[in-house]
Amino acid sequence: MLVKRVLVVGGGTAGWMAAAALAHKFAGTNLAITLVESAEIGTVGVGEATIPHIRHFNATLGIDEAEFLAATKGTYKLGIEFADWGRIGDSYVHPFAEFGAPIDGVPFHQQWLAAQGAGAFEDYSLPIQAARRGRFRRPEGDPYNYAYQFDAGLYAKFLRNYAEARGVVRREGRILDVALDSESGFVRSVTLESGESIEAELFLDCSGFRGLIIEQALKAGYEEWTHWLPCDRAIAIPCANTGPLAPYTRTAAQEAGWIWRIPLQHRTGNGHVYSSGFLSDEAALETLLAQLPGAPLADPNKLRFVTGKRKQQWVGNTIAIGLASGFLEPLESTSIHLIQVAIGRLLDLFPTQDWDPLDAQEFNRLMALDYERVRDFLILHYHCQERDDSDFWRHCRAMTLPDSLETKLALFRERGVVMQYREGTFLEPSWLAVYLGQHVIPRHADPRAGGEGVAQAMAAMRAEIAALAEAMPSHEAALGVAA
Repeated sequence: MLVKRVLVVGGGTAGWMAAAALAHKFAGTNLAITLVESAEIGTVGVGEATIPHIRHFNATLGIDEAEFLAATKGTYKLGIEFADWGRIGDSYVHPFAEFGAPIDGVPFHQQWLAAQGAGAFEDYSLPIQAARRGRFRRPEGDPYNYAYQFDAGLYAKFLRNYAEARGVVRREGRILDVALDSESGFVRSVTLESGESIEAELFLDCSGFRGLIIEQALKAGYEEWTHWLPCDRAIAIPCANTGPLAPYTRTAAQEAGWIWRIPLQHRTGNGHVYSSGFLSDEAALETLLAQLPGAPLADPNKLRFVTGKRKQQWVGNTIAIGLASGFLEPLESTSIHLIQVAIGRLLDLFPTQDWDPLDAQEFNRLMALDYERVRDFLILHYHCQERDDSDFWRHCRAMTLPDSLETKLALFRERGVVMQYREGTFLEPSWLAVYLGQHVIPRHADPRAGGEGVAQAMAAMRAEIAALAEAMPSHEAALGVAA
């Protein structure tokens, strides 16, 4: 009873991730998967940094890590450094791991808050200490997690080869028309500029910002969030590598936004995300060029976007994935992750020919939660800071917060409690990294914190983490590339 024909509209990272996942999931069945894309239509292709969930996606598809890293010129990623965010001169790292370990049944961050002077909070994170030293080792057991930094264009090519080897058919061409059923409103077919018509039962709209089917044909509507996340422009420029490959992504806050730096094996990715309401395009480009660590390798790629999401991401027999479904700026490397989440939801709720409307309803509910909770995490970075050097930062600090974030923030400020979600991307350590990294200090620590032996336990923990980090090989050695 499952649908038998799927058409993926658009290639790029989203399209080929979807096609590869479907080809793997339905191997040996009669599901026909077609992907249509035009070589004349460029892809955004700047999503070079990820979070650890991508490892599960690759592993599920049976992709060998070494082969993947070689094909995508990838590097390892232990976290994200945030420079000049809370205050000018600051630097903290959001790692993919817990900080410390509970002592006497009390959460570690509560013991650290009560200790007042037991070293920096990041001294109790092995991945941060490894990142600061430019070192990496795959974890044994589960002491920390890691992600990747890679060339998104090469990743799409890698997945295309994977998908086509498993029966996915690629069709070249621009889509000129979308035919809807007059009774159900479902999409029946698309027509290419060649005149060829392609029919399907399920359509995956991976057409990027324009939302060729979900918006242009089905009018899903868009929920805009620029009043909370005012950045609406980005400029990306790759440059030559000039030093050791850092095992982390770097973001540095600027006058009206932030600059990213992502080290790959063959180049460094750089970009400036900014608000056009506070900074001109010319000034933004000038700022980015002034901070390039090496010689530029391409012309600037200029992007415009509206932060938010489609009001419905599954409409009728069409599901939007990737930029067609919405856009949250890449501050926490969530773009590829949200593609992965949508694909996972689709596989869990894969439609039958009966088209139960509850499937679409549940998909839309869960994706809305994912987008909103990532949104709140991003807003936290902009709002909780003490910068007073520009109108942009003063605006962000004065903004009214979503109720969901206001409640979460108030709870932490009072007792250091991190509100937990059943659904959501970022867990307690992530929130702690940003809260404490940007000087959100609770008024009260857990009254159980402190006591005999706690200071010694913390000192031992700190020393052990430093020793483990020092013993790791260099990032280049772990990758097997020349330093």
